Amino acid sequence: MIKRICFSILVWVTVAIGGKAQEVALKTNALYWATTTPNLGIEFAVNPKVTVELMGAYNPWTFADDKKMRFWLAQPEVKYWLCEKFEGHYLGLHLHGAQYFGGFSDKRYDGYLAGGGISYGYDWILSPHWNLEATIGIGYARLWYKESDRIYCEKCYENKHKNYFGPTKAAVSLIYIF
Repeated sequence: MIKRICFSILVWVTVAIGGKAQEVALKTNALYWATTTPNLGIEFAVNPKVTVELMGAYNPWTFADDKKMRFWLAQPEVKYWLCEKFEGHYLGLHLHGAQYFGGFSDKRYDGYLAGGGISYGYDWILSPHWNLEATIGIGYARLWYKESDRIYCEKCYENKHKNYFGPTKAAVSLIYIF
């Protein structure tokens, strides 16, 4: 299902922009890779000062002693560039949604999160096709989950929720612009 959605988005983006130069960028967040989380994003220009980014990440790993935090994350963002697209300062509005399972202590968490926030970023041009971007964002996330002991018991959980306000986005991204 997720593969179909991603493929549909990729086809839609390709058709919508008509293959124009400097209109599409592929990116990956080095901070996610530092946490062993594969990720990929696509960003396309809507006009000379506005771009739309679709970013996704997936962490399937289990570490020693059955410690894990498996999750998938989607984080779309609309960016307003103060100079021109893919160059310099920008302000953004982002949404985020995720599903997660795991834990690093004596508890396990199985749940979802959804929310949004604002961001600020800067994009450095490294060459005609390569850029480096740094982003920081703050916002809100609503988490709802089942909390249980690490030892699996289908009936031994407690439904919980949490409202989170604080940092919601951090990225140092390597970008290839078509």
